Amino acid sequence: MSIGTFRQAVRNLRRNGGTLSSPNGKSPRFWRLFQWLSPGIFIKRWLFTIYVGVLMTILGLAIWLKLTPIFWLFQTVDKVVEFLAKIVPHYLSGPLVLGGGLFLVFWGHSRSLGEISKVLRPDGDQTLLDMLWQNRRLNRGPKIVAIGGGTGLSTLLRGLKLYSANLTAIVTVADDGGSSGRLRRDFGVLPPGDIRNCIAALADEEKLLTELFQYRFEAGDGLMGHSFGNLFLTAMSEITGDLERAVVASSKVLAIRGRVLPATLTDVSLWAELADGRIVQGESNIGACDGQIVDIGCTPANPPALPAAIAAIEEADYIIMGPGSLYTSVISNLLVPEIAAAIAARNVPRIYVCNIMTQPGETTGYTVADHIESIDRACGQKLFDAVLVQKNPPSAGCIQNYAEENSYPVLLDRDDVKQLGRSIFSVNVMEEDATTRYLRHNSRRLAKALIHFYRRAQESAPQRSGKVTALDRNTKSA
Repeated sequence: MSIGTFRQAVRNLRRNGGTLSSPNGKSPRFWRLFQWLSPGIFIKRWLFTIYVGVLMTILGLAIWLKLTPIFWLFQTVDKVVEFLAKIVPHYLSGPLVLGGGLFLVFWGHSRSLGEISKVLRPDGDQTLLDMLWQNRRLNRGPKIVAIGGGTGLSTLLRGLKLYSANLTAIVTVADDGGSSGRLRRDFGVLPPGDIRNCIAALADEEKLLTELFQYRFEAGDGLMGHSFGNLFLTAMSEITGDLERAVVASSKVLAIRGRVLPATLTDVSLWAELADGRIVQGESNIGACDGQIVDIGCTPANPPALPAAIAAIEEADYIIMGPGSLYTSVISNLLVPEIAAAIAARNVPRIYVCNIMTQPGETTGYTVADHIESIDRACGQKLFDAVLVQKNPPSAGCIQNYAEENSYPVLLDRDDVKQLGRSIFSVNVMEEDATTRYLRHNSRRLAKALIHFYRRAQESAPQRSGKVTALDRNTKSA
């Protein structure tokens, strides 16, 4: 096999996220041999160590037994080889014996590792090699901190976990509605709803775990309306002592890829001041208020950040804010002063994922620049360098569907965004449900676009002086 073919096999491996396929799209066992020989999985050195150990064992045994049995064994083998050489020429017998030996070595390794794969993956959907490649690739991924809440953050994490295992989700704990609000009032625990969604999104068995965690009891005194995931985290909080330990313990039990951290362990409640002078209390009420928000804060003011969350930001290679409800999911995290200060102090790529549609009662009439100004105003400083916006508008039918709910596409006021000192990263990341005509971010496309932005920012790092400036122009869809 030529070097070019071998390199093509490695490129196919990387392109398929750790699963090797041949150039024609098939995956014969023959190609698995070259997966073992390709760089990056740290296996060849240990296989070589095994073979050296076997030879040393034979040599030590020969020395210990004064060579007598070994000598007669070698002499017998020599006679057999000499006899065969008389029948079959050496230029045929040599390659045949060599090939037979190599076949037995690799066949033995393949079968033994295959049995290990069956134990680790009884369903057989991945080989041990695939798992090694995927684990190595993900562990080498950038340290990403994602900040937000609601379904937007869980959607983002669902895509990012395909690119890195070094994920940290910092989640708001201001939710006071639904099942989370009831548990908060009844048990005095921090609301687990957004954390539950993020844990499910980061799990390997995501579909099953999401269905389990999202399951809501439809009967039972005191159980009706509660989701299983919320009850699970509440019980873990009672057992471990606080939500942070509960999340860590749950993450280990569920073997999630990355970690989820509450922004603070303080029991905070949001408030918002409207343009007409009204003060709205509570996250659920802010989301439903009918008025323009001019100020937002929390009670108690200036809650202390979770130390692990600050440490994650300080070690991050990449910081992402959003998508999600502007005030109740994104800004609510930034009302913890230490978190905002830690983000502002970092000289790494930092990006805000803007919502596709306005949110009735919270961001009615907002443009992209309005979203940015709201974050700047709430934090008193500039926290991100670029904003990701949806490139193409939704379909006319979808816009009409949202218009009935007083929701419209978030308009990109390009000049105003540039005046705010932000780069614009315009890309197609939405998907539209053909039946319901509702929009959402496509987790895979969104993650791919964000990783593309990060790599571009890394390439321009030598030219950067504290800010990402390489993406001031629109980039093509990732």
